[in-house]
Amino acid sequence: MHQDRPTPPAPAHPGPGIVATSMRIDTESDVAAVCRVVRALAEHMAFSRSAAYSLATAASELATNLLIHAGGGQLQVAPLPGMRAGIELLAEDHGPGIDDLRLALTDGYSTAGGLGCGLPGVERLMDLCDIDSVPGHGTRVRAVKWR
Repeated sequence: MHQDRPTPPAPAHPGPGIVATSMRIDTESDVAAVCRVVRALAEHMAFSRSAAYSLATAASELATNLLIHAGGGQLQVAPLPGMRAGIELLAEDHGPGIDDLRLALTDGYSTAGGLGCGLPGVERLMDLCDIDSVPGHGTRVRAVKWR
């Protein structure tokens, strides 16, 4: 699935020394840590408070999904410099994958007994959301928020 909302270009640069951070997500503490990293990067890149909260919420949902559905995985947080500055979240796991992506993106649908708001919420909160999943081989979610 792909969702891309047009936004006006915003010249910005994440700043010297700001690089991608890749974090292993294996515990609830890791979920909290990735949220802190995302908020700090968003603040450094002068994202609005609302956008920073959207980014942190999306990161929390992705990291929680890594834990619940795959037993853990990797979440990368990367600044996207240039004329259209942004932050990219890349979540990858080697879990069971998603059998029915359309159904998984439906509000209220959950295979783990939760509220079923995770992936649909990420798709709404972010400007771009690409999900690749192969049942039995894992899932990769790339989500971007432009400044």
